[in-house]
Amino acid sequence: MARIMWACWDGGGNLTPSLGVARILERGGHEVHFFGRPDMVGRVRSAGFAASELKDSYKYLERYSFHPQATVFGYTSSPAVGEELVAVAKDYRPDVVVIDAMFSAALEVAPRFDRPTAVMLHTFLHHIYAGWNANFAMQSASRERCGFDALASLDVLWGERDLFHVNSLASFDAPAATAWTNVVHGAPILASERRAVRVTLPWDDDGVPLVLLSFSTVAEQRNVEVFQRALDALAPLDVHVVATTGGTIDASDLVVPANAVAVSFADHDALMERSSMVLGHGGHGTTMRALKHGLPIVGVPATGGDQVPITQLLEAWGSGKALAGDASVDDIRDAVKAVIDCQDFRVEAQRRSSFLQGPDGAVAAARAVETLLG
Repeated sequence: MARIMWACWDGGGNLTPSLGVARILERGGHEVHFFGRPDMVGRVRSAGFAASELKDSYKYLERYSFHPQATVFGYTSSPAVGEELVAVAKDYRPDVVVIDAMFSAALEVAPRFDRPTAVMLHTFLHHIYAGWNANFAMQSASRERCGFDALASLDVLWGERDLFHVNSLASFDAPAATAWTNVVHGAPILASERRAVRVTLPWDDDGVPLVLLSFSTVAEQRNVEVFQRALDALAPLDVHVVATTGGTIDASDLVVPANAVAVSFADHDALMERSSMVLGHGGHGTTMRALKHGLPIVGVPATGGDQVPITQLLEAWGSGKALAGDASVDDIRDAVKAVIDCQDFRVEAQRRSSFLQGPDGAVAAARAVETLLG
């Protein structure tokens, strides 16, 4: 049995697939322990895994107050968090350390763990390589503005770790943008958390198209205005709508039209079996799940680093429409109508679906981590 320390960033598209990999590792007899900010602990423990809070998660939050996402990058890039992780590794004595790819503070101190390290990226690498460089340059500049040392380059933070595992299909990613030798592609990890429950719909299977409306579950990406615009866009259409708010928005904050229901969490697989399309934010997990079900997508991206490129990729593939993050009610309505009325979008989504039927991304990622056990 191996002891695996997981340095965690609990973004919506990061934590859920991480738990999926951890479940496979524990079934293989390994011990997985997650370490992260306080917001993570309850979710991980409710999934049945060990989790510990990093006490210095927000030690320098006041210094990061200038940043519009201070609670994210004040944690992920904080040198105090990096130092605490070094101390945790010394005490926990893991056999392998797994680091979320967005967790720059952990990546920066990884050589000091004196253990094999695996980096987990839960979206595309090469399609978004320029964006990742820009994201880490921003994190580095933020550290310097706070009076701390700059970060190393991605060639070091990602390229020099023992394993860089991309939880997406190589055939869906772009040609290699780096010469790194540690990159391994697996497949999307479409795990669900226990809070993803089945929803009883108020409509019979009456032939009216069902639209699944789902935006980010990351609290920092909460946007009531965009969610309301989406509902308003769908209100006059001859569709049924299931809107999942991901716990970031309360249904009482929304004006829910007569053709829609709003719930916090839902089993997306069960809903997608009945849906005609998805209106989403371009997150990798939701996008790949929709394509696995052969569903076209209209994307209204939030602030995640991969969301604009993913929505644009859907449009380039012909399996969806890409809108701006500030798309108007009319823009959203026109895009939804176009996707429902033109079967070409559905045909291309179904063609993509065939690539996603076989691979189990969680198993692939767990097996890759086990290669570091010697």
